[in-house]
Amino acid sequence: MAKSEAAEKEPSAGKGKLKMIILLVVVLLLVIGGSVGATWFFLHKGAEAKPAEAAAAPAGKQPALYQALTPAFVVNFKQDGRDRYMQVSLTMQARDKTDLDALLVHMPVIRNDLVMMFSGENFATLATPVGQEMLRQKATAAVQAVAQKEVGKPVIDQLLFTNFVLQ
Repeated sequence: MAKSEAAEKEPSAGKGKLKMIILLVVVLLLVIGGSVGATWFFLHKGAEAKPAEAAAAPAGKQPALYQALTPAFVVNFKQDGRDRYMQVSLTMQARDKTDLDALLVHMPVIRNDLVMMFSGENFATLATPVGQEMLRQKATAAVQAVAQKEVGKPVIDQLLFTNFVLQ
């Protein structure tokens, strides 16, 4: 009789742990989804506030122009006493050749801002796809800020990761 009662308790304890793990995974997914949604909302909030500029733009979009930022960025991190490294190759996407050429004059400022931003990131966050996308969006915003300051307009549509290595 005692053996049958012990056998009945073991499966219910396993189910309780499984329910707890599922609950934690669901909560984690909700938190990640909320942070991605909030990031998207705040980054696209400015685009909705300027409908007059969109109406003034020509009806057809100009073809995309791409400019690689060479050499690749290499950043080191210390995590748990270990040296960790990130190598990322970036390409800028723009629509206007003259604006892009004007921005390329300020490449040292852009590279400096990106290196400082990359080195301040958390290695564990960068190991996730959500962390990588957030880093790409932050890097795009940083380059657009330099362009706004130096050229007078954002110039680039987005910054693309063409190579992303974590070690």
